[in-house]
Amino acid sequence: MIATYDLFALGAAACWAVGSVMSVTPSRHLGAFAFTRWRMLMVALMLWAVVVVSGSWRTFSPSAWGVMAASGLIGIFVGDTALFAAMNRLGPRRAGVLFATHAVFSAFLGFGLLGERMTGQALLGGVLTLTGVMAAILLGRHKEETHDWEADRGHVGAGVALGLLAALCQALGSLIAKPMMSTQVDPIMASAVRVTVATCAHFVLLAGGFRAARAQQEPTLRVLVQTGLNGFIAMGVGMTLVLLALEKGDIGMVAILSSVSPILVLPLLWFQLGRAPAPVAWLGAMLTVVGTALILWR
Repeated sequence: MIATYDLFALGAAACWAVGSVMSVTPSRHLGAFAFTRWRMLMVALMLWAVVVVSGSWRTFSPSAWGVMAASGLIGIFVGDTALFAAMNRLGPRRAGVLFATHAVFSAFLGFGLLGERMTGQALLGGVLTLTGVMAAILLGRHKEETHDWEADRGHVGAGVALGLLAALCQALGSLIAKPMMSTQVDPIMASAVRVTVATCAHFVLLAGGFRAARAQQEPTLRVLVQTGLNGFIAMGVGMTLVLLALEKGDIGMVAILSSVSPILVLPLLWFQLGRAPAPVAWLGAMLTVVGTALILWR
């Protein structure tokens, strides 16, 4: 039987896949810090509009504010900024595989700190899923690929470190939020608090004169529209789906299912680059599908 929270996690993966491809142009135009700041500001306004209309802020417990604020600072402020900095250097394909390692971090953290356990079938499914993701992304590039999205921009080692930092922060942000989400707090309100705190932190950096926080180029209307749409899909919807999944799902399993987003990126890259991924990418995709099925049917 497929649990609802599994579908939430897969839905988040789909949102992140679409968002990662949509983010390349505006992120490289504005720079990682400015893009993330604009993105978060727009998403915060969207989420608070929903919260005000629904009145969910009235039932949000005082203790949840601090927990979600900490989760937002680590998972969104640090994690998202590091992810887009990595993407600007490595492109969406390679940044995607590095970010997918958040499933490994989450599984270990859930096992060590929350006492979560996996059945043999789920563990096998998790291994196949992660193996498929890694194979599809690491070996899925054509040798003669020359598209701009596959080019190195800046120090590759720095890009790898930033991608791994983003993955670790995503895992830590989920770990912090998990116990509070288990108490059935409103996920949209929780998302609004997380994003708002992260947005404020970005503006503190900008006001403090942090050079990297400045936009590399002035935002155009087109870039702002792309940024807002990206934020709505990847953060507004995707992040809320993750929090819904964490209400009842184990942090490790939610992370594994949401880590399939790089596989979902493959057809989007096919459309953008004008050519099919390499054969190994399809093999990796097949492993991911089999692994995901083993996780879902339990």
